[in-house]
Amino acid sequence: MINDPVIELKNVRFRYDEELVLDGIDLVVPEGSFVGIVGPNGSGKSTLLKLVLGLLKPVEGEIFLFGQRQALFKRQERIGFVSQKANSFNSGFPATVFEVVASGLTRKIGLFRFLKQKDKLEVYQAIRQVGLEKYANRKIGELSGGQQQRVFIARAIVAKPDVLILDEPTVGVDAKNVRSFYRLLTSLRKEMGITLLMVSHDIEALLNEATHVAYLNKQLNFFGDTAEYKNVRMAKHFSYAGYHSV
Repeated sequence: MINDPVIELKNVRFRYDEELVLDGIDLVVPEGSFVGIVGPNGSGKSTLLKLVLGLLKPVEGEIFLFGQRQALFKRQERIGFVSQKANSFNSGFPATVFEVVASGLTRKIGLFRFLKQKDKLEVYQAIRQVGLEKYANRKIGELSGGQQQRVFIARAIVAKPDVLILDEPTVGVDAKNVRSFYRLLTSLRKEMGITLLMVSHDIEALLNEATHVAYLNKQLNFFGDTAEYKNVRMAKHFSYAGYHSV
């Protein structure tokens, strides 16, 4: 069920020096939704995620997280993040899958703390949820790009966040594993009640799983449910840069 907003942007503007990157963004991400953010290169998609994560500050406007002004929000463990790890990960990194996933508990249990038995069980549970239980003791560098991204998903969900933010996580992942990756996200959303906010260029795969679509090109040109987006795109014969035209 779609409930209250978990992320809300009100008239958000952002500039890099004198360049206006985002202009007057009003966006509400409902609880339990899977919102896909699409748009051409340079449209401000990744910048929007950085603003939500607090890595950047808007020059105008306000951001609310779980109904609270971002500046007052202290429960960062409620928000997980996955970036383009699979495309740039150092395959020589010696950590095991278990160790990488366990590092996702740092904000919850503190730095340099030993894992308790219940923490270890949570790590194994997260690994099982992404379908990699037989790889728990394998070095992460030995895994494929698609498997590595599943590890980073497990790392992001091990602390049981309410929101998972993903920035083009399928870069460098082959088409077969992209489809599997999206199905995994939908499964996690339904099983754990996680709200998903994701930037992606895999528009067709995204439309099969997302509940809502936001089309961004410095301004928010469209936001609505996926069925509505498909209808609008077909009716207007949208042909966005970087995507297949209808």
